[in-house]
Amino acid sequence: MNELLLDKENLTIEDLVQVSRFDRKVVVSEAGASRVARTSALIERWVREKKVIYGITTGFGALCNVTISEKDTRRLQENILMSHAAGVGNPLPEPVVRAIMALRIHDLCLGYSGCRMETVRYLLEFLNRGVTPVVPEKGSVGASGDLAPTAHLGLVLIGKGEAFYDGERILGAAALEKIGLVPLALAAGEGLALINGTQVMTAIGALVVHDAVRLSKMADIACAMTLEVLMGSNSEFDPRIHQVRPHPGQLVTADNMLRLTADSEIVSSHEGCARVQDAYTLRCAPQIHGASKDAVAHARRVIDIEINSTTTNPLIFPDTEEVRLGGNFHGQPVAMAADYLSMGLAELGSVSERRIERLVNPQLSELPAFLTRQGGINSGYMIGQYAAAALVSENKVLAHPACVDSIPTSANKEDHVSMGTIGIRQSREILTNVETVIAIELLCAAQAYDLLTENRQLKAGKGTREAYRVIRGHVPTMDRDRELYKDMEIMVDVLRSGAILEAVEAAVGRIKVEL
Repeated sequence: MNELLLDKENLTIEDLVQVSRFDRKVVVSEAGASRVARTSALIERWVREKKVIYGITTGFGALCNVTISEKDTRRLQENILMSHAAGVGNPLPEPVVRAIMALRIHDLCLGYSGCRMETVRYLLEFLNRGVTPVVPEKGSVGASGDLAPTAHLGLVLIGKGEAFYDGERILGAAALEKIGLVPLALAAGEGLALINGTQVMTAIGALVVHDAVRLSKMADIACAMTLEVLMGSNSEFDPRIHQVRPHPGQLVTADNMLRLTADSEIVSSHEGCARVQDAYTLRCAPQIHGASKDAVAHARRVIDIEINSTTTNPLIFPDTEEVRLGGNFHGQPVAMAADYLSMGLAELGSVSERRIERLVNPQLSELPAFLTRQGGINSGYMIGQYAAAALVSENKVLAHPACVDSIPTSANKEDHVSMGTIGIRQSREILTNVETVIAIELLCAAQAYDLLTENRQLKAGKGTREAYRVIRGHVPTMDRDRELYKDMEIMVDVLRSGAILEAVEAAVGRIKVEL
């Protein structure tokens, strides 16, 4: 794969996925390097002229009124990394940290931050040669940038902190030595430029949104399979119903469901039966799934803007040789989108769990109890529903909005913060839980299909039969009880791999999330 130009005008979520998860090599253009050099030269001149500039020749936060002498400006930048590296908790996954570094480079190369190209090159070397700073996941309040986590990232540049390299967790100085670099001596303003921004919450958000798009498609596929085996109707997906209430997610979900169940002999086998209407979890899938799709789409729009923005402070405008102090580091846009996304994802899990209950409960279906032929000696998928219920209940706690809370920091200078990094971390946890819930529904629906068709040959829909085929290529029918967690783990891996989605889309066309 060719190298990715990290300073290009429009960086995409898919670009970040390629760098973070698939180790795509990265470069910076001559134009980007020129922008960086122009701004850093301006800062050097201002320092010589003893100009007062926040964070460059002054202290930080509530200490902004303390002027720093020219001889101490370099020491100031190292001090900010060491003092602000106060993160706690488990390290962020390496792909997340790689995405953070990519976003940091992109922001710096826009030319408003005042960082030298030498510093940018160190970050490029980290990405291209596999050095990933150890960044604790907790400690950011989501305003004044993601200060604590990004300070941990910056420490490795100066030979401090820790990093992952070649599968080992080693000291930052050792990581630099492994790739032939010496600790970087930071210039005026660089410490602040490295840590002030929303790159942590945005990097997590980009990866969560990428996965949420796939998950929202898989929710439709699971629902379509369940609808068939519960002898549901697809007449409720008639486009005329949804055109008179044209929410975008609702419209595309109805269309997805029609195409997934097209030509289903199972659905057509009970046309004209006594049942008047399906349960809400089936009949209202366009309305429920659709609203969640709208939440995913909104989050994607916010993240698309954020990854192509500069979120540092102060901002240097070299064309006019001016400095402006602002608040682009405040994470409120991402925070609110994260909380909305959390609710949307949690609801996909909630409705899926209710469909699982209908599959395993013989009072709600025409299927054997817990989807096993010999109930009693076998428990079948009984505890699969328990696990789904536990995850859904946990998601209800995690979906509590983070952005509505604020605790003032820095002696009340920073008197409103976004908690956006907490919010998007919750979104990531919810997404992981919902992936498992959807995987359980897929397992149950495939098992139900086997039970339903063992005495009569009925084809599933055009799309659902492809989903069933892929599932059975990885997990066999459960004829008797076996270790269920293993099947669940396999199913989650298959879901994440995109194998089901790829096969289904080859049969029925793209499963849509937006109009």
